[in-house]
Amino acid sequence: MKALTWQGKRSIGYDDVPDPRIEEPTDAIVRVTSSGICGSDLHLYEVMGPFLDTGDVLGHEVIGVVEETGAQVGGLQQGDRVVVPFQIACGACFLCTQGLQTQCETTQVRDQGMGAALFGYTKLYGQVPGGQAEYLRVPQAQYGPIKVPEGPPDDRFVYLSDVLPTAWQAVEYAGIPDGGSVAVLGLGPIGDMACRIALHRGHRVIGVDLVPERIERAQARGVETLEYSDDVADQIRNLTDGRGPDSVIDAVGMEAHGSPVASVAQRAAGLLPDAIQRTFMQKAGVDRQSALLLAIDIVRRGGTISLVGVYGGMADPLPMLTMFDKQIQLRMGQANVRRWSGQILPLLTDDDPLGVDSFATHHLPLAEGPAAYRTFQEKADGMVKVLLNP
Repeated sequence: MKALTWQGKRSIGYDDVPDPRIEEPTDAIVRVTSSGICGSDLHLYEVMGPFLDTGDVLGHEVIGVVEETGAQVGGLQQGDRVVVPFQIACGACFLCTQGLQTQCETTQVRDQGMGAALFGYTKLYGQVPGGQAEYLRVPQAQYGPIKVPEGPPDDRFVYLSDVLPTAWQAVEYAGIPDGGSVAVLGLGPIGDMACRIALHRGHRVIGVDLVPERIERAQARGVETLEYSDDVADQIRNLTDGRGPDSVIDAVGMEAHGSPVASVAQRAAGLLPDAIQRTFMQKAGVDRQSALLLAIDIVRRGGTISLVGVYGGMADPLPMLTMFDKQIQLRMGQANVRRWSGQILPLLTDDDPLGVDSFATHHLPLAEGPAAYRTFQEKADGMVKVLLNP
């Protein structure tokens, strides 16, 4: 089959790879009809090379059709249309039953000290082949895949794999009071969708970004928007009676765009041999911290920060005195997809209150995936969200 594979820093291949097959009785094989490129995929493209091998199949946002199931996969049959959550969870262990599927005790990557295995996402998370491909092997298929109706286009449901539950959890974790305010830092796919969910719940939403197309896109949905600048914190306080918003969602994370210090650290790490680079990245700070520090600065005293952007360094210092003094609450983590999917599905109706049908800015053949990674990384051509079709 054809798939997108990692070939090195800023190098994605469109290659022939072996067809997946049933390996465990709880596996299923899904024929992929659409898969997304996620902002976190750019970390693999740009930064996370030491944790990848040449030829690793990428991608973790998948919708498709069941082709085959293992003997212990109940509830699914050939021909079912399913969305595949980006994490692999059993649904039955202690942590899954607590709604913490990203900490699944069955698929935890214990040799790396990490949580549940993820599709298409480095040795840290199990090095499981991903879904930017024609077919995908789905472990723990007795629980993971979400059956969705036939009829509507893939765009209606594909975001259940990652974007929707991640943004939903970001808003849940933000703890925005009724009628309260939230500032969303970063208006890429997750930040954009978090804005839509917060607006749908009746909150006041202030969005911040550097990219004009993203700002305009959020404005069109009713978000109050600001372009990131040196005085953006003062601008936000001026909009919120001088005290700051009730909550802040950091949807940026370790992305180096616009952060010269982090960019230099990441480039320097990239010059090291892989084994040394892995240790360096796990023990030293190579993240862009400007968004998190801004969140700490602007959130009102006693407010909540919801951290949804992915961070990777182990030694990134935080202003603990300020955080303690302001009584800031901080929540974070990978989204627990199945915890939220039942609440999200009723919104994926023909009324489309979250605008999922028009959320993708680009639909491209899988073969154009390598070029799409480059365009997405450069924030060019108005690309906010791309779906690939095998």
